[in-house]
Amino acid sequence: MDFTAQPKPATALCGVVSADGKIAYPPGVKEITDKITTDEMIKRLKMVVKTFMDMDQDSEDEKQQYLPLALHLASEFFLRNPNKDVRLLVACCLADIFRIYAPEAPYTSHDKLKDIFLFITRQLKGLEDTKSPQFNRYFYLLENLAWVKSYNICFDLEDCNEIFIQLFRTLFSVINNSHNKKVQMHMLDLMSSIIMEGDGVTQELLDSILINLIPAHKNLNKQSFDLAKVLLKRTVQTIEACIANFFNQVLVLGRSSVSDLSEHVFDLIQELFAIDPHLLLSVMPQLEFKLKSNDGEERLAVVRLLAKLFGSKDSDLATQNRPLWQCFLGRESHSIIQILEFFSLITEYLKVRSHDPEEAIRHDVIVTIITAAKRDLALVNDQLLGFVRERTLDKRWRVRKEAMMGLAQLYKKYCLHGEAGKEAAEKVSWIKDKLLHIYYQNSIDDKLLVEKIFAQYLVPHNLETEERMKCLYYLYANLDPNAVNQKNICDWLFFYFCFKFQSEANCSAMFGKLMTIAKNLPDPGKAQDFVKKFNQVLGDDEKLRSQLELLISPACSCKQADVCVREIARKLANPKQPTNPFLEMVKFLLERIAPVHIDSEAISALVKLMNKSIEGTADDEEEGVSPDTAIRSGLELLKVLSFTHPTSFHSAETYESLLQCLRMEDDKVAEAAIQIFRNTGHKIETDLPQIRSTLIPILHQKAKRGTPHQAKQAVHCIHAIFTNKEVQLAQIFEPLSRSLNADVPEQLITPLVSLGHISMLAPDQFASPMKSVVANFIVKDLLMNDRSTGEKNGKLWSPDEEVSPEVLAKVQAIKLLVRWLLGMKNNQSKSANSTLRLLSAMLVSEGDLTEQKRISKSDMSRLRLAAGSAIMKLAQEPCYHEIITPEQFQLCALVINDECYQVRQIFAQKLHKALVKLLLPLEYMAIFALCAKDPVKERRAHARQCLLKNISIRREYIKQNPMATEKLLSLLPEYVVPYMIHLLAHDPDFTRSQDVDQLRDIKECLWFMLEVLMTKNENNSHAFMKKMAENIKLTRDAQSPDESKANEKLYTVCDVALCVINSKSALCNADSPKDPVLPMKFFTQPEKDFCNDKSYISEETRVLLLTGKPKPAGVLGAVNKPLSATGRKPYVRSTGPETGSSVNVNSELNPPTGNPSRQFFLQLFLLLAITTGWKEINSDQPTQGNISSDRGKKRTVAAAGAENIQQKTDEKADESGPAAPAKSRRGRRPKSESQGNATKNDDTNKPLNKGRKRAAASQEIPGGLEAGNAKAPKLQDVARKAAPAERQIDLQR
Repeated sequence: MDFTAQPKPATALCGVVSADGKIAYPPGVKEITDKITTDEMIKRLKMVVKTFMDMDQDSEDEKQQYLPLALHLASEFFLRNPNKDVRLLVACCLADIFRIYAPEAPYTSHDKLKDIFLFITRQLKGLEDTKSPQFNRYFYLLENLAWVKSYNICFDLEDCNEIFIQLFRTLFSVINNSHNKKVQMHMLDLMSSIIMEGDGVTQELLDSILINLIPAHKNLNKQSFDLAKVLLKRTVQTIEACIANFFNQVLVLGRSSVSDLSEHVFDLIQELFAIDPHLLLSVMPQLEFKLKSNDGEERLAVVRLLAKLFGSKDSDLATQNRPLWQCFLGRESHSIIQILEFFSLITEYLKVRSHDPEEAIRHDVIVTIITAAKRDLALVNDQLLGFVRERTLDKRWRVRKEAMMGLAQLYKKYCLHGEAGKEAAEKVSWIKDKLLHIYYQNSIDDKLLVEKIFAQYLVPHNLETEERMKCLYYLYANLDPNAVNQKNICDWLFFYFCFKFQSEANCSAMFGKLMTIAKNLPDPGKAQDFVKKFNQVLGDDEKLRSQLELLISPACSCKQADVCVREIARKLANPKQPTNPFLEMVKFLLERIAPVHIDSEAISALVKLMNKSIEGTADDEEEGVSPDTAIRSGLELLKVLSFTHPTSFHSAETYESLLQCLRMEDDKVAEAAIQIFRNTGHKIETDLPQIRSTLIPILHQKAKRGTPHQAKQAVHCIHAIFTNKEVQLAQIFEPLSRSLNADVPEQLITPLVSLGHISMLAPDQFASPMKSVVANFIVKDLLMNDRSTGEKNGKLWSPDEEVSPEVLAKVQAIKLLVRWLLGMKNNQSKSANSTLRLLSAMLVSEGDLTEQKRISKSDMSRLRLAAGSAIMKLAQEPCYHEIITPEQFQLCALVINDECYQVRQIFAQKLHKALVKLLLPLEYMAIFALCAKDPVKERRAHARQCLLKNISIRREYIKQNPMATEKLLSLLPEYVVPYMIHLLAHDPDFTRSQDVDQLRDIKECLWFMLEVLMTKNENNSHAFMKKMAENIKLTRDAQSPDESKANEKLYTVCDVALCVINSKSALCNADSPKDPVLPMKFFTQPEKDFCNDKSYISEETRVLLLTGKPKPAGVLGAVNKPLSATGRKPYVRSTGPETGSSVNVNSELNPPTGNPSRQFFLQLFLLLAITTGWKEINSDQPTQGNISSDRGKKRTVAAAGAENIQQKTDEKADESGPAAPAKSRRGRRPKSESQGNATKNDDTNKPLNKGRKRAAASQEIPGGLEAGNAKAPKLQDVARKAAPAERQIDLQR
């Protein structure tokens, strides 16, 4: 009900009283006069309010009864009452009176109505304080007025405009960010009804709306701007004419006196256009008139305005108003900023200039764009910002710095401060990811600037703790994965050890630490001297040293850190020296090590934010993330911080929140929570017994029935934080070991993970039971049996969710064996030998250990990968590396040439990860030479980058560690050459030492490694590598010293290597700096008087190798991509669908780069290991495999018919005698000489096929082959049977 078009109130109502002349009050309410106290008056008025609230318009008797009271409440006594509570209650009564008596108001006097509505308007100011205990009554008053449209009564008043102006100003002044949407909605209803149902909008009323769009007012009260914007959108049809009249008066007639806003017309036009262009339909033609003005300043102002309007996002003004656009294009500007505002005309110009060879011009382009963007983001489009983005990678530091700092300032202005609304924030939201991703760059200047930007612009350290952590919380949640992996929010903890004062400051160890610090500062050369000086200052100044020790201590708070930094800088400052490079270096250092973001208070604030996300009371949606994402990201952030600030987590409140996360259904959240407990809970047992009692059963449950990752973390958590860990682990181990059942593989995975980690962490305690589990269940019952039949779909790889539970269990069983051996760290029981033979058999049989052909191709790929990775993992332990035979090493190496793309990819990444951490012996770096055969260009490029990284790390390690010179044989990258030569000599593809095609492949593999090694001739390394190859020719192959063919292949590879080195380097003929040492495991000692000056490759072959066209890389079946035509180079991508694999062949797991990441901190946890053993596997069933005939790599020829034809022969072995003809193993079979001859006799013109799958010269892949996993028959039966077994591997040896 409202008062629209109400009739005149009856005069009979005026002054009506009850029959006895007294005012009737509701039951229980005594007379309200000025004779009673204020408290009593408030009490009685509340009862009156309740009565009027309960009345409706149909209560005619009550309306007549309380009419005198309604008139009484409008008396001056109440309207002028000094008590605000009395006034509020009276206003609520009056609002209800207008509702009850609608459409006829009980007040007939226009003056009285005006007084009443001005009185009610004044009361609405109480809406400003949402925390006031009376706010609900103020809200009720607003809601009542809006619903009834009570102010429409005022249309009949002569001076109603005064009331409306006062109302609008009041509402715009009280709106703030603490109001909910209902308050804004009622305000809009109230004001829009006045605009839309009145006779028109006066200029003063229009000014009360438009003033909120002026930039000064807009920045002062963002909510009033939003309210005005929505109001104008809602009333556009009505108010457009009033707006047009205003601009006509000012722009055309020049009557600036009509409004106080006349001087802001261009700002208003820009804002109104952004709100709704329809508001300016009649105004735009007037701007064409202004473009032709004789006043230069006025014309320039219009040009600037139109540049913004035409260039705004999604603007169609140019098409809707062509005359204005044509007139606009006819104007000219003279300043660079003014030209920038015509960005549609000069974007191409700036693009060219941003690539100008002159550094100063590129710098000025960046400054120009950033300056315009800071003035108004609408002035620059995404393309212009893209130019700045490109320059963050400029070759010149000055340009990079300007671009990075400019983007950081834009992010802070529009994202953190939100100065231009959500749309602007979204436009520059990519900046945070880009800036943090720059941390990948190798330049120390870039890294330092990113850290500075992070501390000052992305998460300003000078914010209050709660605000700072909110900023960090949502920044982390919105980052892309690359940026998250790159910038872990942590301090450089190693500085704690570097700067801990040591009296032996001149010792070599201290010198190495100082050099490490200098490398992490700008200009390391100068920084080195400054660091030494700073170390001396610390030694002389005990107070300064104590300040630094406090700064780097785990207990240092952010506020203490700020004080310490200022105190240290003050002490080192020299007033007589304005520019002090030493002080600047120290400031750089302190900025890197000071904990300006994280302390105990900050962790507590982060946990509270996460709790709000869990409860659903956080601002997650407003910040652009879902609650689930916020929770998961928040816990990931806490997990990262738990590595660097473990002591800051020690509080009952924090741990209670983590326990709540453990009970959540999200597996990732629970896993992260367990890891935080593991990292921080060392004092839980003693200080927080209630947390301990709650945590233990949860950890037990996760170790028994959680996900595999949860089980792993639960076991490690128990081992890390509880003193009675033996009892706790036994309570998990015993029921799990008893309940193992291979018939239910889906229930095996988590128990196997838990048992494996338990055996690794406490091998002494579980030696005997684990030995039984391994012998009786893991090997005999699980690995040596195939209970289910795999899907015969021909795929070489399947997504994780499609892998059969039995194969997943077998993969975990292999990992369990490795963890168990890593725990023992000895081979006294020969368990490692048995395990290695088992893993070798897995590779020889292509993953089908039982050879029952029940397992699918994709599952076989999983098992091959697991076996190869297991051997590589065992090789990281010195005691097991010693017993890995050359044959087993070669089998492991050939996994990098597997037919399945994903196996090659994952294996190469694992190999690189271990090598880059110096965990694997140097010989394993030789495996990367085989990547030259990979048919996928991206994989070869990845392998080359891995080699570059590994070689640089080893060389840098030798430089920084003086003691490393004693271990050059295992560290010096050049020492990989002998291992590479031996590995290539035993490559199953290398069957004939004079075959040019095979020698070309050998040359490509050698050059793949040598090219990286020979980039620089450090310490005459070229001559050193040549000397190694020459020395190898003076030895024999230790793997088969008496076999002439094996030695001939070894010497042939040496000659190819010498040929490559001589052709690529003119410096290799110099004297070698030292005589190289060859590994005795692969080469025999040189014999006395033995001279081998024979050339094993002819001159013609030598010329072909050096000048002939490189042979196209073969096509591994592992590529998981179809060949559309024979002879097509393998790295040419097919356009066919990849049904064989859900993994894109171009996908790469980024190799570790940059500075500390989560993986870096995970390395800090060393795995405990003690001894145990297990029985010889299948000792009653001797099994032999032919290492030469079956290398674990598949070899097929692409031909019609997509079947893999397996050929088998009987195999018998006697441990005491020579090997009998072996039963053929599935896998990569090398060509023996006789096999090559047999093939040659069959077709003398056909080139021999390689161990990798290749496309035949005259055949096409049949259409029926699965895309991505093209399969073809192997060699003919006759050729295979003619191939004798050259060498065998005894799995029982």
